[in-house]
Amino acid sequence: MPAPISIIIPTLDSAAVLGPCLASLSDGVFEGLIAELILADGGSTDDVEAVADAAGARLISAPKGRGSQLAAGCAAARGEWLLVLHSDTTLSREWTGAVRDHMNDKADRAGWFRLRFDSSVPQARIVAGWANLRARWFGLPYGDQGLLIPAHLYRTSGGYPDIPLMEDVALVRRLPLSPLDATATTSADRYRRQGWLRRGWRNLGTLALYFAGVSPHRLAERYARGR
Repeated sequence: MPAPISIIIPTLDSAAVLGPCLASLSDGVFEGLIAELILADGGSTDDVEAVADAAGARLISAPKGRGSQLAAGCAAARGEWLLVLHSDTTLSREWTGAVRDHMNDKADRAGWFRLRFDSSVPQARIVAGWANLRARWFGLPYGDQGLLIPAHLYRTSGGYPDIPLMEDVALVRRLPLSPLDATATTSADRYRRQGWLRRGWRNLGTLALYFAGVSPHRLAERYARGR
């Protein structure tokens, strides 16, 4: 039986952080789960080509922006399942079993991982806890939590929109979802730089404005000004 999963990772000057992400996927290669690895690059000026070559990944170019990059990566994928991850995210050791269980038992649904941050401060646990509750109660996992989705469901749902922000929310609102019994640990660097409370409120405010009808392009401009 062919390996079922295409891994899609958007990259933009991400070579320095890709190593741990790719290493966490190695069990999926050994267990015959991963058919291909696609890096959807938005114009990096670092050594992402060398990283792609070393990892045996396909490197494709797309207009800068996570929505356009993910749309291009998913369009190029050949697997029966798509697993979308951010470049600064690593999966826990049990991810392969959780993914197998999901593919066997919930073949008509997308799945998301529990979120953790690579930080031991209390704020990290609070922010991650809220994200996991939001995903479970409201069906709104963010991209940091990863997304496992049947390729046919991705296509029929319309896929990732070509927007500069909130592409993850726009997609998951159209999907049936279930949690995966494994953890995605993502970098807390942005929270460390900007402050846990400040960034948390900005994220919540951005989500509220999006639901209020503010365009993703205006939100992206607002988000950039706040960096």
